[in-house]
Amino acid sequence: MSDVPSNEPILLTRLSHGGGCGCKIAPAVLRDILADTPFASNLAAAYPDLLVGIEHSDDAAVYRLNDEQAIVATTDFFMPIVDDPYEFGRIAATNALSDVYAMGGRPLFALAIVGMPVGKLPNNIIRQILAGGESVCKAAGIPIAGGHSIDAPEPIYGLVGIGVVNPRKVKRNGGGQAGDSLILGKPLGVGIYSAALKKGLLSADQYASMIASTTQLNVAGAELADTAGVHAMTDITGFGLLGHLLEIARASKLAARIELGRLPLMPGVAELAQAGHITGASERNWASYGSEVRLADAIADWQRALLTDPQTSGGLLVSCAPEASGAVLDAFNRHGFAHALEIGRLQPGSHIEVAL
Repeated sequence: MSDVPSNEPILLTRLSHGGGCGCKIAPAVLRDILADTPFASNLAAAYPDLLVGIEHSDDAAVYRLNDEQAIVATTDFFMPIVDDPYEFGRIAATNALSDVYAMGGRPLFALAIVGMPVGKLPNNIIRQILAGGESVCKAAGIPIAGGHSIDAPEPIYGLVGIGVVNPRKVKRNGGGQAGDSLILGKPLGVGIYSAALKKGLLSADQYASMIASTTQLNVAGAELADTAGVHAMTDITGFGLLGHLLEIARASKLAARIELGRLPLMPGVAELAQAGHITGASERNWASYGSEVRLADAIADWQRALLTDPQTSGGLLVSCAPEASGAVLDAFNRHGFAHALEIGRLQPGSHIEVAL
């Protein structure tokens, strides 16, 4: 049993050095770590049924079982982005399952990843975190069938997500075509909200918007995999909109152009960014890939921060033929993604262009 006094408030975000997908290793550092590693080379030749590996930083691995079925496997975990343990569990579980949906798959079951500072957190707080994750899996129609736990210095929670997809309908982050429309499923601003929250400057309505967005399962992904004209898909998480758009562009051997004014934003995010509520991960993201981005001259630093803001449990980003954009937006709307918008297009070239 934990000996933590029950009458003292537990602030989960103060028990960790970072939170949510802002904990991710910076893109440039990760590329350096993975460069020339033995397991990164010739996977397709050695394992022909491994349809998706780590070659293009896809959201999950996909392994073909037969002509009609492939397994989608992913793992995602992080430290608290909010202090409420139940909501932390919900956010982490939603974020983990998003990778299955981003591949066009349907989740089958999950395994829990649990690392908790047992001497600092009462058992009932840990139970609430696990209950939050279980509630999301129940909403997704899947069980948490097992997992692993350790005593860790900072609270960590997440899932291994296992799903299934038709091998012919897998959606990678490569495969986009020049002229494709780019459609974003959720509004941006989770990292900026989290920075304001830590300073006690996030309003109750904004907090509610943050929870609603980060706990909305990206269930539209499975339908989008069946939608004619959808060429590529990923979800926006810790590397920010620009970082994950770059993954699509690189894997598709194309460039992209987006319009800053078309980006869907959470309420008050622009004002919070102007006031300086920006995460360190946002700056690390820009340092990692800014050389591959061309910003319009009038774009201010706070506007740039919107583009690199780390999203925890962010929206799907879809690359589709222009004539399919209406069907994609309809699919998002049917699943309750009221803020889905077309934000730009893929085009020939080697840079991401951001216009006002």
